[in-house]
Amino acid sequence: MSVTSSSTPPAPPRVAVATSAAVPHLDSDGPELLAALARAGVAADVRVWDAPDADWSEYDLVLVRSTWDYTGRRDEFLAWARSVAATSNPADVLEWNTDKHYVLDLERAGVPVVPTLFLEAEAPFAFRVPAGAGEVVVKPAVSAGATDTGRFAVGDAGATELARHLHGRGRTVMVQPYQSGIDAAGETAVLFLGGEFSHVVRKAPLLTGPGVGTPAMGDDVQDRITVTTPTTAQLAVARAALEAVPGGAHQLTYARVDLVPGADGEPLVLELEVSEPSLFLRHAPAGALDRFARSVAAAATGRVAVRA
Repeated sequence: MSVTSSSTPPAPPRVAVATSAAVPHLDSDGPELLAALARAGVAADVRVWDAPDADWSEYDLVLVRSTWDYTGRRDEFLAWARSVAATSNPADVLEWNTDKHYVLDLERAGVPVVPTLFLEAEAPFAFRVPAGAGEVVVKPAVSAGATDTGRFAVGDAGATELARHLHGRGRTVMVQPYQSGIDAAGETAVLFLGGEFSHVVRKAPLLTGPGVGTPAMGDDVQDRITVTTPTTAQLAVARAALEAVPGGAHQLTYARVDLVPGADGEPLVLELEVSEPSLFLRHAPAGALDRFARSVAAAATGRVAVRA
């Protein structure tokens, strides 16, 4: 007589895709992302990160996506990230990356970056301009989407006024020389998904004239982009930036490196986005989005094993 054994298949990993109240259903990449997660065997729900009724204990992993309203309450956001089972990317990376002092870490690691002066919040206000700059960009060290960011000619009182305003609100201010090559070439965003290079897009300039720019995030940014092909130098600089992330690039399920041409035309890192960047998934090549989803599934499954 034969005996047939039966077993219940394991439950799929549960992942919360974190967003903000302003975009409760994610940006336009949301449908593609959720479909890819489903194909990877992930049970995914979209949740607003600061929703008072969210039960984060239900989830094995939180995939941080469009949490763009954290900039005014970064401490609260980081406390939330540490309170959940795990985040992708890790909470330590979120803490490091949501304050643009990380630019100094990249520079110390030998990564070519846009030169940056920081007017620290706790120091007396003294406006300074990088040597040799003809125009400057003034912005807070904790910011997203060009909010509270301005482009000014050196000597324009508006630069000092914006910096003083931000500093007076207890915010550290960044001052960078404006890289004029952006006007013709725009910004180049190099995207990595699931630990591998995925695709590259060109973003049209956001700061097109003197004064404070108009914030652009999510679908607003999507409307300003075109697909492009990276140069060898751009890929090398982008990879070098990722290797400088504390803990290493292997822990990242997604990353975006924004590059601009320097005075000599060589790429400089303007920003390294490993917290909540738009990923321009509609422009990802075949297979890249599924690789990304599988990396999220693997991270979540690891949490299931740990908690079992």
